[in-house]
Amino acid sequence: MPSKKSHRKQLKNQEYNKTISSKARNAIKEAKKAITEDPSSEKTTISVKKAIQSLDKAAQKGVIHKNNAGRRKSRLVATLDRASNKK
Repeated sequence: MPSKKSHRKQLKNQEYNKTISSKARNAIKEAKKAITEDPSSEKTTISVKKAIQSLDKAAQKGVIHKNNAGRRKSRLVATLDRASNKK
């Protein structure tokens, strides 16, 4: 494949992947923030579900590896469990 074409394709894929991965990262940040504020509220469970959905979507689209998504989901739920057991 000519290098100019591959460079164009790389930039296009990079832009596509960036939006999906940033949505996942932002959802995780919101979920962690909600967990620290009030781990037992309904808002927290909704934000954690949203983060899990965004990670699944990123893995489905091939932006991150499925094991990476699984590890992040596991850690997020474990954080929620630890925080809810403390209070």
